[in-house]
Amino acid sequence: MAAGKSVLIASFALLALLFVSAHAEVFFEENFDDGWEDRWVKSSFKGSDEGTWTTSAGKYYGDADNKGLKTTTDYRWYDISAKTPVFSNKGKTLVIQYTVKHEQTLDCGGGYIKLLPSSVDQSKFGGDSEYSIMFGPDICGYSTKRVHVIFTYGGKNHLIKREIKPETDEKTHIYTLIVRPDNTYEVQIDLKKVQDGSLYEDWDMLQPKTIKDPKSFKPDDWDEREKIDDPEDKKPDGYDDIPKQIIDPDAKKPEDWDDESDGEWEAPMIDNPEFKGEWKPKKISNPAYKGKWVAPDIDNPDFVDDPELYAVVKDSGVIGFELWQVQFVPLLAWRDASFMLRGVAMLRLPEQRCCC
Repeated sequence: MAAGKSVLIASFALLALLFVSAHAEVFFEENFDDGWEDRWVKSSFKGSDEGTWTTSAGKYYGDADNKGLKTTTDYRWYDISAKTPVFSNKGKTLVIQYTVKHEQTLDCGGGYIKLLPSSVDQSKFGGDSEYSIMFGPDICGYSTKRVHVIFTYGGKNHLIKREIKPETDEKTHIYTLIVRPDNTYEVQIDLKKVQDGSLYEDWDMLQPKTIKDPKSFKPDDWDEREKIDDPEDKKPDGYDDIPKQIIDPDAKKPEDWDDESDGEWEAPMIDNPEFKGEWKPKKISNPAYKGKWVAPDIDNPDFVDDPELYAVVKDSGVIGFELWQVQFVPLLAWRDASFMLRGVAMLRLPEQRCCC
């Protein structure tokens, strides 16, 4: 889900690149031109709370005919999806790429793309629907500003452990996710790498290789005390005889005090400047200190390696957007083919036909 305020998602393409091939196979590409409504299914997941989609060129544009998908109403859910050829990313480099634009100063918004199994009921697609990959920016106030990269593995959704900052201005930005068969990944914004690394290290999809030995216990003679009381330090004689409070020596009985009517006058008590509190011996370094005890590591019997960790897309046949609009949030998808083709050349992904 995403709460939005002026989000614009440009046309996107879903590509799988043969790892050793010079050519890219485009599994899905959308420009939201004429006939887009025949390709996309509007969900009824939230019933009457589902918002209405339209198309628009946006507030600022270079081509009035270069339109994109747009939400129209505040406080509505927006769920929409389209079929793709059924595919998996096994043995291939998968590229998911689309553009996002926030047409107003962003308060709270997001634009996620999801790869869904071919069996999903598109008429009921929504936040509860199963997916293999979820990717896109999430911005809400000052506390949440990150790019989500979520993989479904072993029946669970696994969030990336890295903090990837999205763009928050009102310009169009290209978001790209690349997942490779060597179990590495790369996230780009505006065709510039902002994060890369290992699927093994940056997600907790697998059990850890080692664990603390559950059968190991701290020895009885293991001393974790870094400091101890100085056995040579002794409490001074008469230390406990010093009272906490004493009679104020400067106090004087008021001249108008009447013992018969006011009672016997008593001087007030004040804190004793000589009183130093409970006596405690000074601390010294413990010669028997061994440090904090830590259980030794052992091989995790539950660890199962997966050399195909990257292959999370098993039977994808649907792609979708799922959003929640709090304030007015146009969500658009548009294209500018020449710009993307220049970016493709820089990426060295020949025949990649994606648009922004």
